[in-house]
Amino acid sequence: MRIGITDFAPPPFELERQVLGAEAELVFFGTRNEHEFPQEVLPELDALLVWRASVGPETTRQLKQCRIVVRYGVGYDALDWKALAEAGIPACNTPDYGTEEVADTAVAMILAQQRRVVRYDQECRTYSSGWQEHTRFTRRSSETSIGVVGVGRIGTAVVNRLKPFGFRLLGYDPQQPSGHEKAVGYERVRKLEELLEQADVLTFHCPLTPETHGMINRELLSRCRPGVMLVNTARGAVLESLEVLEEALRSGRVESAALDVLPQEPPDTHPLITAWQGQDDWIRGRLLINPHSAFYSETAWQEMRLKAAETVRLYLMEGELRNQVPEQFALLPAERMR
Repeated sequence: MRIGITDFAPPPFELERQVLGAEAELVFFGTRNEHEFPQEVLPELDALLVWRASVGPETTRQLKQCRIVVRYGVGYDALDWKALAEAGIPACNTPDYGTEEVADTAVAMILAQQRRVVRYDQECRTYSSGWQEHTRFTRRSSETSIGVVGVGRIGTAVVNRLKPFGFRLLGYDPQQPSGHEKAVGYERVRKLEELLEQADVLTFHCPLTPETHGMINRELLSRCRPGVMLVNTARGAVLESLEVLEEALRSGRVESAALDVLPQEPPDTHPLITAWQGQDDWIRGRLLINPHSAFYSETAWQEMRLKAAETVRLYLMEGELRNQVPEQFALLPAERMR
């Protein structure tokens, strides 16, 4: 077997070799720019493991004998699914490696906003007088409705973690079968608009598809309850733009937001990012940003690499195909994705 690895997981590939065996030839590209992939190697690959790189039509045409492309992570928006499908190459992801970590981060972000932990920490540094007199309106957990957009693996884990706090839990996910809400334990909402009208907190756990690309836009935010709190640990492009979020935060339509992912990473210079970095008065404690790290623990990192390699081995050696990207989730062209 000759297997290419695009970037980020450099030699000596101890974890991959645990699964693929010492006889497998692993070729490290060392770049996330597909135009820099070694052209002499691509036609000879049996499989391709992808981390941060894109795989578009040009690369796909060079994969003459490649039988499978596997994304190390959950998201697959950098893979041109259509080009791979036309070439007869299954595109797969690794959806089950960081579930606990992302769910824990989402819950931490929800609680930090709901209990004003970050905002109080930032604001009380500049109190010129008084101390406890500066409390802000806060709902009791049992009086707070949390809307979960996407109740798959991670969304379900979030629901399970939030139950003991007494929140009212609402879920929207047209991909889940009837009765899923009964098995997991949340109130199912059939239309997204109904969720927006009822939720005090919105947390997003949906894949990036044509339907969810730019989902958090002006129209969606205009339908939310005034003062809604947002959490996004899904994909950065679910948020249409930083402009949309800045407008909503400035107007008070959005009380606060916690983001593990951004439309562009790392972010370019932008007024919202500048205000967040400088802790300007209007934004202080209202915007929490993490560097796309919710997935990470040492265990999750190892699990991701082992599971991705196992997906390759199962298909090449046993003919078992798992975690193939569903056709209905065919994405926008890879060059438009980050």
